[in-house]
Amino acid sequence: MGADIIDYQIVGDDLQAVIVTLDPGEAVVGEAGVMMYLENGIEMATQLSMKKDAGGLMGKLFEAGKRVVTGESFFITVFANEGNQRSDCAFAAPYPGHVIPVELGDFGGELLVQKDSFLCAAHGIEIGVAFTKRFGAGLFGGEGFILQRLHAPEGMGQAFFHAGGTVIRRDLGPGEKLRVDTGCIVAFEKQVDYRIEMVKGIKNKLFGGEGFFFATLEGPGTVWLQTLPFSRLANRVVASAPRSGGKRVGEGSILGGVFDLVDGS
Repeated sequence: MGADIIDYQIVGDDLQAVIVTLDPGEAVVGEAGVMMYLENGIEMATQLSMKKDAGGLMGKLFEAGKRVVTGESFFITVFANEGNQRSDCAFAAPYPGHVIPVELGDFGGELLVQKDSFLCAAHGIEIGVAFTKRFGAGLFGGEGFILQRLHAPEGMGQAFFHAGGTVIRRDLGPGEKLRVDTGCIVAFEKQVDYRIEMVKGIKNKLFGGEGFFFATLEGPGTVWLQTLPFSRLANRVVASAPRSGGKRVGEGSILGGVFDLVDGS
């Protein structure tokens, strides 16, 4: 049996949510902590693994443990419509950006997704982890060398992932390459070659501000990129925090000084 066929709508501009409408008996799986609301009839349950061939309890524990390595929750949550009428459940993006809907059947039934990007998917989609082909990609990639693997066993299934800022989709031809900041990668097809290369030139390494390494994606295949990786946003916020040695930005000098006195900064 394939993945459930679900109806959905995406709402919002820069802080988006996806509202999934389930018929009686249908279900959707979501990452822990992304649920926004549930209508009457929607019940939730947690599972260790969505893989049909996980191999008993130990296999499911192993799959759950691999998810923890990627920074995800130990459990996968299933939201099922156990009522007798259509009902909605909604899942919200964790930071500013956009929700990307993808029919896995349009991409060979499988995608590799950057950690923290998965939002939710139709029940029947297997959510696991995938190691990049080259060890150097993980050792120097900066975002971890374990990626999430979304797989539709029957070839079809709707999935949703989240990207920070604006989403850019590129369809690469055979041999076409993109050099990308590792944090800006959201997802790509499994046949896309993914490797890490060193920035050329000692001045570029030391003063370029882009780090020592970048990712090279080589087609054929589709890739999704984001303009605002969460790690980049978090670094800027921390750097600007007064308690972390940064400077207050954008608050009037008089009021800013008053509030600093009040809160002890």
